[in-house]
Amino acid sequence: MDFNNTEIAFAGKSNADLKRSYWLFKIIAWNWLIKIGPTMLKIFMPLYFPIPIIRATIFKHFCGGESIEETVSTTQELAKLNVKTILDYSVEGEQLDSVFDANILETLTSIEKASMNKNIPFAVFKPTGFGRFELLEKVNAKKQLTVQEKDEFERFKNRVDTLCQAAFNANVPVFIDAEETWIQNPVDELALEMMRKYNKEKAIVYNTTQLYRWDRIAYIKELIAIAKNEGFIIGLKLVRGAYIEKERERATAMNYEDPMQKTKEDTDRDYDLAQKICIENIDVISFCSGTHNEKSALYLLDLMKEHNIAKDDERIYFAQLLGMSNHISNNLAKASYNVAKYVPYGPVKDVTPYLIRRAEENTSIAGQTGRELQLIQKELERRRREV
Repeated sequence: MDFNNTEIAFAGKSNADLKRSYWLFKIIAWNWLIKIGPTMLKIFMPLYFPIPIIRATIFKHFCGGESIEETVSTTQELAKLNVKTILDYSVEGEQLDSVFDANILETLTSIEKASMNKNIPFAVFKPTGFGRFELLEKVNAKKQLTVQEKDEFERFKNRVDTLCQAAFNANVPVFIDAEETWIQNPVDELALEMMRKYNKEKAIVYNTTQLYRWDRIAYIKELIAIAKNEGFIIGLKLVRGAYIEKERERATAMNYEDPMQKTKEDTDRDYDLAQKICIENIDVISFCSGTHNEKSALYLLDLMKEHNIAKDDERIYFAQLLGMSNHISNNLAKASYNVAKYVPYGPVKDVTPYLIRRAEENTSIAGQTGRELQLIQKELERRRREV
């Protein structure tokens, strides 16, 4: 597997696409701009001033469109490269029941779309899209809920169950995205409940495990023990994690043990260990390796070969975000492995918090932006030589 093959990595991208991507990653590399970005958006977003700029740049690069209908062309373009699509309605930060109910309808639509399109193998949702953050925080802290809050929490659980039931009926696996550690416990408990209910024959419900947490290997082992004892299949999406600075700051401010790994090397070690554990327990686990790390992707290839697992075994998927790490996605897909891209969509204004996180992650992952720039430059030079 040669992740340096830029001809495969950027197949389907025009020179204009590559040049636009190059300058976008150049801008993302300006840490100071990314840091002041959220503040600037709060000031200018009510005036709708930045929306055309965002739509033409970062939104165009990282998103599939403003509506599920607009994602069709992205899905088709990815399918030409043997890359599947995971439609991700990426509206964040809303706290009203009316919005939660609207999000349910949107996610149900994405499940229906997936059931009719072999190029959309999964659906996905973020728990805070269906329940108030502060409520989940209170449940996580095991604080006494008021009568109204108990009803609210039941509505949250019912929304999740509605989606998992729909996914089960449509035979479309669904990913439950991860959240901050201080609201993750009720999400984990609910995900386990849904697995027990819907994963009796195959993995329909997948929970997300963030390996930048030092306690996640123990969590995975505990899940395996429960699944083997009770007779259901585990669905897991493995990621490194997305909230490290926020997690460390909160742990320091509130004087509790930092839930994060001490070093990136510790995270990398546990990520690869998690992959190994999943492969060794593939009889009870289906998993998606959500990674932008070349070494981890190569390690999983070695594990699959070592255990005589077919490249296209539906229990194992690789996934990356749209607009990032095409050199991993496209080269794996070309070699006939199962690969999917997360394709976020939604109104520009509502998806902007998600886009800010994507930009922040690119600046915080050591070498990520530099690697993207290097590969784009290499492909542009290759094309110039061939003219």
